[in-house]
Amino acid sequence: MNEHMIQADAGTPWSEWQKSAHLARAAWITPEQLCPPGRRLVLVAPHPDDEVLMAGGLLSDFHGREQDLVLISATDGEGSHPGSAQWTERRLRHQRPLESRHALQQLDLRVGDLDWRRLNLKDGALPRDEAFLVNYLNQLLQPGDLLMCPWRHDGHCDHDAVGRACAQAAQARGATLAEAPIWAWRWSTPDDPRLPWQRARRIQLDEASLARKRQAIAAHVSQMEADADTPPVVPQQLLECLLQPFELVFI
Repeated sequence: MNEHMIQADAGTPWSEWQKSAHLARAAWITPEQLCPPGRRLVLVAPHPDDEVLMAGGLLSDFHGREQDLVLISATDGEGSHPGSAQWTERRLRHQRPLESRHALQQLDLRVGDLDWRRLNLKDGALPRDEAFLVNYLNQLLQPGDLLMCPWRHDGHCDHDAVGRACAQAAQARGATLAEAPIWAWRWSTPDDPRLPWQRARRIQLDEASLARKRQAIAAHVSQMEADADTPPVVPQQLLECLLQPFELVFI
C-alpha cells in the first residue's frame, strides 16, 4: 500500500464496529456460494498485501482450484515508506512482490499454478492509469466472472481508482462486482451512511482460513513492522477489524 495519504489518527476500533446495526444485518455468505467451483475470480490489488487484507480468507478457499483464480497486482507498492532510509523505493520494488509470493504460499495456494499478472504501474499514481485499467479488464473479463477489488470510495487514491475502473469494466463485460472496504474500516463509523450497506455481505471464514489469513498478513514484513520512529504502515487497530471471522464485501 501507499498508505501515507491516509489520516494518521487512531481510527475506529473493532469494539465500536461490534455495535454496528448495519454490520449485524449484513447477510452471511460462504466462499462457495460467492464463487462456486468453475466460476472465475478475478481479483485486482492496487498494492501488494491488498489482496490478503481484503480477501485472504476467500483466497485460501482456492487451494486446489487455482485455475479459477486470476490475480492482478497493479503496482509493486514502492511508495509505502516515503523518505525512509531503510525502505527505499528501489528496495520495496523488489521486496514487496516477494512478500506477496510468501503470503500466497501461506494461504496454501500453488503460486506456480496461478495466473498472476503484475502490471508494474506507479504506486500512488493509479488515477492517471484508470483508463488503461478499464481497457485491460475489458479484454480480460468474461461474462459471469466475479471481479473483486477495493471499494471505490475506500479513501486511498489508488484503491479508489482501481474500484472505479473495476466497476466500469464489470458493467461493460457482464461480470459480478464485489468491492471490499480496507481503509474505510479506519475512517468510517459503524452507522456511516456513506457506506453502501444495502449491498453488504459477510463472507464466512472458518478457523483454518482465518489462521492462514493471519499468517499471510504477517508475511508482509515491510508493512507490519515499525520503521525507526515511524509506526507500521498497517496499524494494529485496522488489522483487528480485518482479522474477524468474515470478510465484508459490497455486491
